[in-house]
Amino acid sequence: MNKNQNINTLGQLKKTNYQFVSIKDELRNNLILKLKNKESIFKEIYGYEETVIPELERAILSRHNILFLGLRGQAKTKMARQLINLLDEYIPVISGSPLNDDPYKPISNFAIRLIADLGDNTPIHWIHRNERYSEKLATPDVSVADLIGDLDPIKAANLKLSFSDENVIHYGLIPRSNRFIFVINELPDLQARLQVALFNILQEGDVQIRGFNLRIPLDVQFLFTANPEDYTNRGNIVTPLKDRIGSQILTHYPNSLEHAKKITQSQARLDQLQQSIEVPEVLKNLVEQIAIEARVSEFVDAKSGVSARLTISAYESLVSAAELRFLKQNQPYSFARIGDLYAAVPAINGKIELVYEGEQEGPAIIAQNLISISIRNSFLQLFPDPEKLKRKKESSDYSKIINWFSNNNILDLLDHEKDSVYSNALSFVEGLEELVTKYHPKAKGNDKLLLMEFALHGLAEHSLLSKTKLISGVSFKDLFGSLLNQNFDNN
Repeated sequence: MNKNQNINTLGQLKKTNYQFVSIKDELRNNLILKLKNKESIFKEIYGYEETVIPELERAILSRHNILFLGLRGQAKTKMARQLINLLDEYIPVISGSPLNDDPYKPISNFAIRLIADLGDNTPIHWIHRNERYSEKLATPDVSVADLIGDLDPIKAANLKLSFSDENVIHYGLIPRSNRFIFVINELPDLQARLQVALFNILQEGDVQIRGFNLRIPLDVQFLFTANPEDYTNRGNIVTPLKDRIGSQILTHYPNSLEHAKKITQSQARLDQLQQSIEVPEVLKNLVEQIAIEARVSEFVDAKSGVSARLTISAYESLVSAAELRFLKQNQPYSFARIGDLYAAVPAINGKIELVYEGEQEGPAIIAQNLISISIRNSFLQLFPDPEKLKRKKESSDYSKIINWFSNNNILDLLDHEKDSVYSNALSFVEGLEELVTKYHPKAKGNDKLLLMEFALHGLAEHSLLSKTKLISGVSFKDLFGSLLNQNFDNN
């Protein structure tokens, strides 16, 4: 309903066409309208169009309480917060009521008495949809009093009331979220006794506080988020509680590279200057490939998952590495390079849970290995497989490049060198530009330069060249010569 500034009392409200609607029916009715008008419910939620969103729509149409079950970084809380878009813009409540009482269906002792005393002069005010969302993270310090309520001895003393008077009750978060969307994040972390306290609210819609024989029919849309039970040893969702949650919806990571890129691009926090930095598609793909490789890596704990926050932070670090180069060289912002990807190592470190073997290797080594594997696998999508050419014993498109390095030529690509130096250095490598032109004839300008650099990284990851990480950059040289020098040094 739209807010009417002139409707401030119950009597004025009665002259309108307002009717009480429960929050579950409110969500259902507004969802039906959006579906008929082909309007989207969510913004910047990608990859769920054929999976999660239809399941959520069915749950709302069924008036169910909902559990989002999935690994971290799968937009569970983000979807819950955007459900306020399915609420009416404004709803009327009785002014001063602790439970956001509807003027036509008061449930608190305060509201019932106020209407009995004032009748049509009972004051009302309007709540916007943005205020009708309440969220609680399940932490060890959460108590029944926090969620449900308890007796307030201070209130009893100030009002000179006995503990048998209903007015001494202090309502918890859930009753005060009446007619709201109420979200509990990380439900398995909620102590079992607190989960038991939710049984009656979910099944019967009423609360029980201490010794009071109350039956307060709350009107709440519950949403819960949780990781799969085998992810955490801190607790589980008790079976009777799961039984009372209408729909359990499984979330997932993006099923395609395009969806993953959309998520990263929409969530990366870049200012206007950073947005002017060109990031070619091959680099965007590499950022997403890192997360894909991490999710199947034997060194990463699959049960904990690899959040989309990894790619978002990695992308932000990549852009910042390019920006730092432009600032130090006092040059206009242009484009990011493959070498800038290694600046994402600190961002990757904190986003992956390692198994014991991974901890032994160290997070920085694992992060660099993930970048290397991503380059290796992405290379096969853009250029011929060197292994197949080796087996066929054919002269390949890579021969001229390898021969150039075998003549004691070395190429150093430093992180902070100017674009002109970077471009000239790549152009010196014989056969490199020919390779890119042959397989990517449409690539021009910066895209072409980046593919030339990527080809060198790819050849190194396939053991056709030697790549050495410098303090500030990388050095490419002949693999065989490097091995001889290494053996000589060891002797």
